Amino acid sequence: MSETPPARVTLAEVAASAGVSVGTASKALNDRGSMREETRARVRAAAERLGFQIDAVARSLQTGRSYTVGMITTDSIGRFSIPVMLGVEDTLGAGQMSVLLCDARDDRIREQYYLKTLLSRRVDGIIVTGRRTDPRPPLAQRPPVPVVYAFMQSADPEDCSVVPDEADGARRAVTHLLDIGRRRVALVAGPERHHSARTRMTSALDTLQDAGSPGTAGGDVPEPLYGEWSEAWGRQAARILLRRDPDLDAVFCASDQIARGLVDAMREAGKRVPRDVAVVGFDDWDVMTAASRPPLTSVDMDLEGLGRQAAELLLSAIDGHPRSGVHLHPCRLTIRASTAADDLD
Repeated sequence: MSETPPARVTLAEVAASAGVSVGTASKALNDRGSMREETRARVRAAAERLGFQIDAVARSLQTGRSYTVGMITTDSIGRFSIPVMLGVEDTLGAGQMSVLLCDARDDRIREQYYLKTLLSRRVDGIIVTGRRTDPRPPLAQRPPVPVVYAFMQSADPEDCSVVPDEADGARRAVTHLLDIGRRRVALVAGPERHHSARTRMTSALDTLQDAGSPGTAGGDVPEPLYGEWSEAWGRQAARILLRRDPDLDAVFCASDQIARGLVDAMREAGKRVPRDVAVVGFDDWDVMTAASRPPLTSVDMDLEGLGRQAAELLLSAIDGHPRSGVHLHPCRLTIRASTAADDLD
């Protein structure tokens, strides 16, 4: 004979255990109404202790919300969108909200299809992300729910966008190289048509000029080398730089892929990293930073933190408090052996 399933815990039982009314318990569990935080915490603790499960259908009918958020990405590989999504889920999961991820694959027709699909599921809001920070056109037909653009920004300044502060990240990288005594600093980036390459190089140049760095041969701050986001370009750039200035003592690369290739080529040319040439990358991509020899100092865009910030802005908009414009998320520098002082002795 099959066992009788245990009786489902009711909201009234949670309220009785917490010593509050059923209405107060409902508001506490659904994040509605004003009450003391200790009351809200007491109700939630009672619900967890009793194993109470919120009825999603009833909750939706009661609040007029689906407690789901759509996320549309153009980053099929997931290099940038997965960390952003993890941050989004950290924030939304605390409110028992679900994320529906859709891969548009840089296809506008596919994107419109997913937009219609998400709206048919009555999502409370949408987050749009991708693999590049270049401004993109807003979603078509202006959805009737709040939208936040994360990592990539909307071309419409009235939209809400959260992007990494790449200029600050580049400034941190170059300042670090100057702080460890380097003065002949070279700059290498990906394609000049890319927003990230231009932003990172412009900030790096400004930092060198503000610091009065003599740059490379001739006493002028060097012009950046633009190429591709690849290790092959990093190796080629190293050879160009050494021909241009054999005595350079540092290189800031606008990506970890470029930096890893450059480090390999410097070693092949007889240059020791970091004793002869210190190297800093950008993105803090563990696949590249850990595989580099020596491990690579890099700028971390804190993509999970950026995802959390995007989710917080979306929740604020869902609650009727939208914040338009571009919001910069700070970067941080992770120092490893490619610039470590211990390896300079």
